[in-house]
Amino acid sequence: MMAGLVTVVVLLVAMVVAVPVAKRFGFGAPLGYLAAGLAVGPAGLGLVTNVEAIAHASELGVVMLLFLIGLELRPARLWVMRKSVLGLGGAQVGVTAALVAGLGIALLGLPVPAALVIGFGLALSSTAMALPMLAERGLLANQSGRNAFSVLLFQDLAIIPAVALLPLLGNGSVPDADGAWVAVAKAAAAVAVVLVGGRFLLRPLFRIVDRAGTPEIFTATALLVVIGTAVLVEEAGLSMSLGAFMAGVLLSDSEYRHEVQADIQPFEGLLLGLFFVSVGMGTDLPALMAQPLRFAALALGVMAAKALVMVVLARVAGVPVAGAVRMGAVLSQGGEFGFVLFGLAVAGGSMTQEQASAAMLVVTLSMIATPFVFAAAERWLVPRLLAKPKRPFDSIAEDGSPVIICGFGRVGQVVGRVLRMRGIPFTALEKNAAQVDFVRKFGNKVYYGDPTRVELLRAAGAEKARVLVVALAETEESLRVVEVARRHFPNLTLFVRARNRWHVHQLMDRGVENPVRETFDSSLRLTADVLRELGVADDEVARTIDTFRAHDERTLVRQHAVHHDEGRLIQTTRQAAEELQSLFEADRAER
Repeated sequence: MMAGLVTVVVLLVAMVVAVPVAKRFGFGAPLGYLAAGLAVGPAGLGLVTNVEAIAHASELGVVMLLFLIGLELRPARLWVMRKSVLGLGGAQVGVTAALVAGLGIALLGLPVPAALVIGFGLALSSTAMALPMLAERGLLANQSGRNAFSVLLFQDLAIIPAVALLPLLGNGSVPDADGAWVAVAKAAAAVAVVLVGGRFLLRPLFRIVDRAGTPEIFTATALLVVIGTAVLVEEAGLSMSLGAFMAGVLLSDSEYRHEVQADIQPFEGLLLGLFFVSVGMGTDLPALMAQPLRFAALALGVMAAKALVMVVLARVAGVPVAGAVRMGAVLSQGGEFGFVLFGLAVAGGSMTQEQASAAMLVVTLSMIATPFVFAAAERWLVPRLLAKPKRPFDSIAEDGSPVIICGFGRVGQVVGRVLRMRGIPFTALEKNAAQVDFVRKFGNKVYYGDPTRVELLRAAGAEKARVLVVALAETEESLRVVEVARRHFPNLTLFVRARNRWHVHQLMDRGVENPVRETFDSSLRLTADVLRELGVADDEVARTIDTFRAHDERTLVRQHAVHHDEGRLIQTTRQAAEELQSLFEADRAER
């Protein structure tokens, strides 16, 4: 018992140390977990030796990941994705497997059965690695992220027929027909049980548990659904991950989806991390040290081949260059199902233990290298591919407009619409070319240019205009426009949108009187509506809001004098809260 607890402590310490360091240097959590496994495993410090037991337990992380993915994929959405799943995913697996198998036969002299198994195994990518890397950068919702998920989903489905066909490669004989039909029947029965049971039993089950009002039992029920479905499907000879994915899809339309997701997420994150730790611990460092260049070349060669195939197929499917490169980088590694396939292939006689160990080491090295490759692509390659040719700023014919609006987003457009309704001409400057093209469709007079440039303001007629409205979203750009206007165009009256109190103080430092806080008035209006709904009389609501507004504006001015001193700023904030409370108490006593 104590030995098991010591192992848990060692693993947790390694994870707590390695993951923040990896994320600090921009390589993502998976690399941190792999490094932790390498450090404490048999080939490292040797603090943990029961690698196989940990690997079995950690498989639940992949299972829960697929369940959560299923929760996000409603059946209607899954149907919409069918073309990318079957088309792009099928092409990736088929082409990559054929290419890797051909290279294995031509360059390494592998027997055909072993080459086919290795080709297919290395064509698979790591769902557990790719999806977290995409999620960390918020890329799952864009086109390349969705397509990458489609490919991964097809790979998870493809492992089923691959495992079923392995006996054909073992000794060249066709497996017993009766046994094959029994296996197919078991698999079909398991899928039917999951689909029918999920359709008619899951919601009533969660409804009964929810009425009990015991949160921990609800969590236990969610875990039972995930693990029970996975075990049922595995017993039928299918992938545990596939069973969990189906359960997630069946629950995706239910009213309990979000609560189940919140209960499962913490277990998924920790167990998925443990999966990568087990991969790191299982790395055959002695074999790698014996032939480091050979294995490094094999891993890099596989990654290059997979990335090239993925980029070409993605481009054929209409994915932009930057998205295709991103898909190639994130899917270039081998996957966790490769370990399963190679182990079964050894048991079936289609490849030797030496070949399987070498293939597993290549998969591990590719998984270790992928966070570096993906981070490098995201930092240096993708931004250059996304960058569009610089569009020249518009030339502005000065027309004597009395108002110049810098920034024509949601705030600047409201100002412009009201001015146009009153028949007051204005010149609007916007740095976002797409925004300029969009608002021009509605007849707005807006020019593409950088309002922080004095030449552009002069061309817009700043020397003759009366008012400059600074409605920029970026705080630093707003401050630069104010500085330029104060220095070069003192004739202008400035009205400036302020993002927060710090922005207000910076504007006051630059001589701007009464900056407009963008959410202050709307927040007060919302508060007034809440008070009225609670039965407070209109005159009392108005007095309350006016008291708060006046006090907050006085506090803002008072804090401007000390906003560079954090200690005094905190002190004045506390004093202001006490003063406001005293004001309301006095007002309540008078009534």
